[in-house]
Amino acid sequence: MKYLLDVNALVALGHSSHVHHLRATSWFAAVRPTATAMCTCAITELGFVRVAVRTGLQIDVPTARKALAALKASSPIPFEMISDSLGADKLPGFARTPNKLTDGHLFELAKLNGAQLATLDTGIPGALLLP
Repeated sequence: MKYLLDVNALVALGHSSHVHHLRATSWFAAVRPTATAMCTCAITELGFVRVAVRTGLQIDVPTARKALAALKASSPIPFEMISDSLGADKLPGFARTPNKLTDGHLFELAKLNGAQLATLDTGIPGALLLP
């Protein structure tokens, strides 16, 4: 199984001081035997860097970029970068409000690439909510 990590799941997985780090790492360990890839895309990688710096998890953009690269390089599950060519015309029906646009986009991107969207956010139909 391939998983597309949304921004929150990726940040939690990559930062031990994140409030949901234990939750994310426990899930990661549980899926390790069956996971074939952990996927990211431009939205999730840029979001990782932005959130890490804005919240003080990293001191600046270069450091946050290095933290993301280190997470991907050290992972026992291979990371895969998904290219993104989906437009707004491909949003699912649940993406009817501005705060659901990115969720909807990532959900469709995961589906298009044979992956499941993995998230810490509730209210995304069909996505995997990290336990």
